[in-house]
Amino acid sequence: MSQPTNDQIRQNVRGRYQKIAVENISPASSCCSPATESCCDSPADFDAISAKLGYSSIDLAAAPQGANLGLGCGNPQAIAELQMREHVVDLGSGGGFDCFLASRQVGPQGHVIGVDMTPEMITRARNNAAKGQFANTEFRLGEIEHLPIADDSVNVIISNCVINLSPDKQQVFREAYRVLQPGGRLAISDIVTTAELPPEIKNNFDELYSGCISGASSIADLESMLQESGFTHISIEPKDESKSFIKDWIPGANVDQYIVSAVIKAKK
Repeated sequence: MSQPTNDQIRQNVRGRYQKIAVENISPASSCCSPATESCCDSPADFDAISAKLGYSSIDLAAAPQGANLGLGCGNPQAIAELQMREHVVDLGSGGGFDCFLASRQVGPQGHVIGVDMTPEMITRARNNAAKGQFANTEFRLGEIEHLPIADDSVNVIISNCVINLSPDKQQVFREAYRVLQPGGRLAISDIVTTAELPPEIKNNFDELYSGCISGASSIADLESMLQESGFTHISIEPKDESKSFIKDWIPGANVDQYIVSAVIKAKK
């Protein structure tokens, strides 16, 4: 079987998240494992998933209903140290959950831009913003490898378990560096490998790639990509406690032996 092109990988990921946006699927894992595609779970289930990722009850209550889709592998708000008036970009913003939490932290004179490549997610997020009257938040359709953001224009980039889905992670970090102001920073939660992925996982470009597993990179590779893009003060901190929920992503596959969630920070 030949390896798919980058665009084929993107189309597969886009199709998966389109389905989540339209059908309100509750993923078995926080990062949309293909193991379960039940559409009957309630918003409370999404909250329970997000609570395991580190979101507080205050966080969960702050966003409009329908914004939290139970996606992610951590809580970038907990590491971003957002300040009033800052301009923030969320890579892979989904239903807008992290954007709305960031909106609250940067205040009315700050600004938050969510970027997502799935039109249905953009529509959902914009509707949520209107419901919650988030005037300092907007959502733009685009790929994270080609951000619809001006050079040197933002203070912080956040992301929650999305960069692993990109088939060109080096380009994602180049774009992140481009749009950040000097002194700007990354605050990312994402999946990293802790051991070599078995071929049956690494070469699964359909279900397991869009499920945030087979596209994961090693800490060494991520450090190299960040350095190549120009970032300094790079910190990648694996969270072993994340295995408690990662083990449920693909029941019986023991994926927690190969991947964990990590906190990724860097500065321009």
